[in-house]
Amino acid sequence: MTASMTGFARHATEADGQSMVWELRSVNHRHLDLRIQMPDDLRALETDARALLQQMLGRGRVDAVLRVETDPEGDEIRFDHERAKVLIKTLRQIDQMMVNGARVSALDVLTWPGIMQRDELTDTEALREPVLEGLKTAVGELRAMRLAEGATLRQGLETRLAAFAELVQQLRGRRTEVVAGQRERLRSRIAELDLSLDDQRLEQEVALLAQRLDVDEELDRLDGHIAAMRDILARDEPVGRRLDFLMQEFNREANTLGSKSHDLETTRVVLEMKVLTEQMREQIQNIE
Repeated sequence: MTASMTGFARHATEADGQSMVWELRSVNHRHLDLRIQMPDDLRALETDARALLQQMLGRGRVDAVLRVETDPEGDEIRFDHERAKVLIKTLRQIDQMMVNGARVSALDVLTWPGIMQRDELTDTEALREPVLEGLKTAVGELRAMRLAEGATLRQGLETRLAAFAELVQQLRGRRTEVVAGQRERLRSRIAELDLSLDDQRLEQEVALLAQRLDVDEELDRLDGHIAAMRDILARDEPVGRRLDFLMQEFNREANTLGSKSHDLETTRVVLEMKVLTEQMREQIQNIE
């Protein structure tokens, strides 16, 4: 299961004449980082909401916001007249004590805690089921979006992985050519220095050089990493962490190949390997 950690979902549930609207946004994160915002009246349900999110999501930073919306035609603006009078009187006293103090508007007074009044929400227990069911539905929609984006990420990874596998085969096929090239360069160097070296000694030197340049072990390990990555991508579970660790192994083997490179073509292939590894790593950073 290749799921992205980026997604958005919105779901509204009607209950007690009000609309309970959940909005979920998620982005990539190393762990599951939950940020839940709920009206104070429903704060008692936050623990259950958090448990549900932890059960349904593996990784990512998730912002979950619950808003309670009522019919605007039925709204009536009410405020505490006595509390407002006391606040205004206090503000005037403070204003007289200040020089060129900032003026306070009526809207500023209305936003003061305790000034605005509204009807109390229905008992929290009565709203528990619709609120949590609405959240469950919203998380399902979020997961569907993350899975759809994850499928696109997986396709991109498989394309780059196939290109990487082709580069491994190119290096494997060039081993004989590289050794032959080193033999010719050694012969040319001996000729330039006007040295006498019998063929047996020359082949011994070439054999030692070929041993130092041998990359079969690194290529075999890369073949194993490629097979492991294909297996991980096919699993029905969160795979982001495994893929992230595997990319470190890809990069380590590419660095070793680069250190053993003694010709431009091998160096070019290794650089292309590193580019593909970095591109895959960037994609994997967003996989759950």
